[in-house]
Amino acid sequence: MMKLPAAWTPDVKWLACGVNVSSSSVCADWKNALARVAPGFFPPEIVVQVKALVCELPKTHALPLSRWSTADVAGEVRRSGLVATISESTVWRWLNQDAIRPWQHRCWIFPRDPHFATKASRILDLYERVWEEKLLKDDEFVLSADEKTSIQARARICPTQPTQPGSPMKVEHEYKRCGAWAYLAALDVHRAKVFGRCEPSSGIAPFDRLVAQVMMQARRVFWIVDNGSSHRGTRCVARLREQYKTLIVVHGPVHASWLNQIEIYFSILQRKALTPNDFPSLKAVEEQLLGFQLYYETIARPFEWKFNRRDLEVLLNKIKKGPVAHYRSAA
Repeated sequence: MMKLPAAWTPDVKWLACGVNVSSSSVCADWKNALARVAPGFFPPEIVVQVKALVCELPKTHALPLSRWSTADVAGEVRRSGLVATISESTVWRWLNQDAIRPWQHRCWIFPRDPHFATKASRILDLYERVWEEKLLKDDEFVLSADEKTSIQARARICPTQPTQPGSPMKVEHEYKRCGAWAYLAALDVHRAKVFGRCEPSSGIAPFDRLVAQVMMQARRVFWIVDNGSSHRGTRCVARLREQYKTLIVVHGPVHASWLNQIEIYFSILQRKALTPNDFPSLKAVEEQLLGFQLYYETIARPFEWKFNRRDLEVLLNKIKKGPVAHYRSAA
């Protein structure tokens, strides 16, 4: 008599969780639960446990992996005895439901400022034209300021070739360095107006010159800045307040540049005006930077900033709890 392959079992229906449906040991309640779950006859509890597993690092499960793949997840689920068999496509479908992609990663800095929520909330209020629970007046302004350092002038050794049909722009790989600027800028967040200047380097004196360039006769001007050496701490607050009585420095939390809208402008500037970098001199770079300011003001509108205090609270609670807690509690 020919022996059947071990991987093939005739005339018996096996569930993906390893249960023999024809077995008399399967209770009616279990069959009813399976009837409500499709496809693959996996109960919701299994799906939740798999998602919880993926929201843990592989080293938690004594695996020599840096990231999960669908094959790794399927293998670990089977090895742990959670199910008898499961396909990679099923794992992918479950993870995709909650946009869980453990094979991806990005670098970030964990919030470590003990007053992160307080400092961040003040900035978010200013974006909504609120300060200390009072609406700002029409002659009160909110500026987001920072420095974009080391903007080089790279003179290509061969001229850049423009786009042609069927051929992109061609930029020579080799270049000659012609120096670098520090670009200091302040963005009026409610009017999309940019004030900027080029300096040989960043520092207290260059930043003070930017402030002098910007300050106007107004009731109050709020300057949102990070904790860089040019405008750090109480000394900066005292120094600028002594010169300008209507100026209020608002420091963001440490490592929270994503709250500063000037960084969005810098990213637009980099894409639109500085890439590819092909400038014969520092003068050409300065003309490009200041010219783009004027161009930007003709086409731009204030950013539609939607992240508010409540969103901040949700984000900080999510970071505190971690993703595993959500799925463990659901399981």
